[in-house]
Amino acid sequence: MAARNGTKRTPQVRRPEVRLPPLSPYAGRGLEPDGDYDGLEFTGEDFTGQSGRGARFMDCSLRECVLETTELVRARFIDSVLTGARGVGTNLAEASLRDVEVVDARLGGVQLHGAVLERVVVRGGKIDYLNLREARLKDVVFENCVLAEPDFGSARLERVEFTGCTVRGADFSGVRMKDVDLRTVAELDIARGVERLAGAVISPAQLLSLAPAFAAQIGVRVAVPGE
Repeated sequence: MAARNGTKRTPQVRRPEVRLPPLSPYAGRGLEPDGDYDGLEFTGEDFTGQSGRGARFMDCSLRECVLETTELVRARFIDSVLTGARGVGTNLAEASLRDVEVVDARLGGVQLHGAVLERVVVRGGKIDYLNLREARLKDVVFENCVLAEPDFGSARLERVEFTGCTVRGADFSGVRMKDVDLRTVAELDIARGVERLAGAVISPAQLLSLAPAFAAQIGVRVAVPGE
């Protein structure tokens, strides 16, 4: 759809609409590989060092759970909400998140390389060293959160929106973007891959801020006064 001035509008991100059914309290004794968790509420559980490799979480709420070095490789989260998750070294490599809300997370070194995220909102909180290399993100919103040195290397981003976020030291090397909206990022610092922003929309102020990096990519030297 074209705007009145002839420019193309950025398509709206399809946000998840998670409506959890009445949940049953989780009464297990920890995660199990290939476990099947349906309609459960996990509150304050400590999953430090446990393995839920290949597990499926459907219509679940995880509230204030510790995910320190928790292994969730190829796990699937569907129609679920994770609130207040915390920990370092959570391994979600090749996981699948669909119709998921992640709220006020405090995580570090999260491994999501090769993962698939569709209709996901990450709202609030702080995630350090988020590894999304070669991941596929479609209809994903990062909202009012802090992302410190996120790695999007060789990932595919389609209809991804960064709203009110602080993004520091981002690596966009090799990334492919389509309809990625960076206009309302509160702070945007790109460490690598500024040349891969084709397919993104930025604000005029961001363009001025990134101009030296763009110039460097095409070999233009910007002279400072007095040179």
